[in-house]
Amino acid sequence: MKPLCHLKDLEATGALGLTVDLGEGPVGIFVVRQGGTVRAYHNRCPHRGTPLEWQDHQFLDDEGALIVCATHGALFRIEDGLCVAGPCKRQSLTPVPVRVEGQAVLLP
Repeated sequence: MKPLCHLKDLEATGALGLTVDLGEGPVGIFVVRQGGTVRAYHNRCPHRGTPLEWQDHQFLDDEGALIVCATHGALFRIEDGLCVAGPCKRQSLTPVPVRVEGQAVLLP
């Protein structure tokens, strides 16, 4: 298990962008927390292939309820990465498996 971050790292914005090696070289991912649930996704819009955040670690809408693509405003659900509005509706972000142990978010 490789530690990615700690839960406290997600307090400021609710999400954290990282570069990790998933076995095929470095890729951009982000970890997002909603309540007690932590998910991670590739930092890549399924519509344009561009990174999602508009500023470092800024992946969520103003309410912290949805993931937003800064390129065209597509909205994705945090719980499963499904696009619910925008040009890539019904497409999904690519998940990255993570688990939480204590206060650490780990990459299996």
